[in-house]
Amino acid sequence: MTGVWRVWRDTAPAWVIGLLAVLLLAVTTGFGVLPWPLASGALLGPVVGFAVLRPYPLVSLTLSAAASVTLPLALTTAVPLWAAALGAVNVLVSVLAGQRMPHARPALAVFAAAVVASLFAEPATGALLLTVTVVLPWMAGRSLRQQAGLAAAGIEQARLHERNRIARDMHDTLGHELSLLALRAGALELTVAEPHRAAAADLRERAGAAVARLAGIVTVLRDGEPAPLEPDRVEDLVERAARAGAPVTLEWHGSRSLPPMAGLTAYRVVQESLTNALKHAPGAPVRVCLRTADGLTTVTVSNRDGVRGRKAPGARAGLAGLRERVRLAGGTFRAGPNGDDFEVEARLPHAEAP
Repeated sequence: MTGVWRVWRDTAPAWVIGLLAVLLLAVTTGFGVLPWPLASGALLGPVVGFAVLRPYPLVSLTLSAAASVTLPLALTTAVPLWAAALGAVNVLVSVLAGQRMPHARPALAVFAAAVVASLFAEPATGALLLTVTVVLPWMAGRSLRQQAGLAAAGIEQARLHERNRIARDMHDTLGHELSLLALRAGALELTVAEPHRAAAADLRERAGAAVARLAGIVTVLRDGEPAPLEPDRVEDLVERAARAGAPVTLEWHGSRSLPPMAGLTAYRVVQESLTNALKHAPGAPVRVCLRTADGLTTVTVSNRDGVRGRKAPGARAGLAGLRERVRLAGGTFRAGPNGDDFEVEARLPHAEAP
């Protein structure tokens, strides 16, 4: 008995099971006015339908549709208590079946068969009861299923967004600082006296181990997507693109020593802009220009004929991500046509500069 209760509890909330019990108790009043086989079917049909609701919701829906079609045959001019209770049970089971059926096509086949069957019984009353006690509740259950799916998708999206945000923060701040710590510990190891050299070496090794451990954590947060904690320089990025055959040039005016946040953001701007230029205007010259002065770095990436060139499919999600990244860095972002070019410009303040 405990196993049966556990199955029913997993199928529906306790209050639904209680309501079903009350309705089935009301259905038993039909034993005094109906032939024994019909009264037994009216009681056992809903019980079986609810019992198999979790593994076989289509069977439950079929039993409810059959009960709705045949119910008018047992009615006269009035609607007795047992008939109203049976109709309410059909509503309850149909809603639950709609919540548990992943596809609508089998249910539509059941409804079509029930409509055909009602033509040989009580066409008008049978079709009305089928619609009110089975079809509409099933549609309500489907709506509840879709709403639950959207809510679950929203929660999952928020979870992934938060994981990526944490990974990005760790990538942008802790990774850089730990890398600098390891670098300075290595320099210290070469300059201090012999008695302290072992301590400096141990510090360097521990900092390196922390970088590696942080890399593993970031990889887990990004669901297995590797994320190097020490990003390449803008020069390396442009050089790799040029070696791959892209007609890209780099101009850099001013200091090339940028604060960590500004440097990482500039790198991402150039990286995404090069990707977009090569995708939307392949073969067109790309010009990358960085200007650093008065605590501000301006990154400009423009590609010739980018506006009129061949367009590749895309949802501009990359540019939206860049805009958000630049905003978080305290800068401003602009992307759009500039004459015959398509230009991306980011202005990054050196908020981290001493």
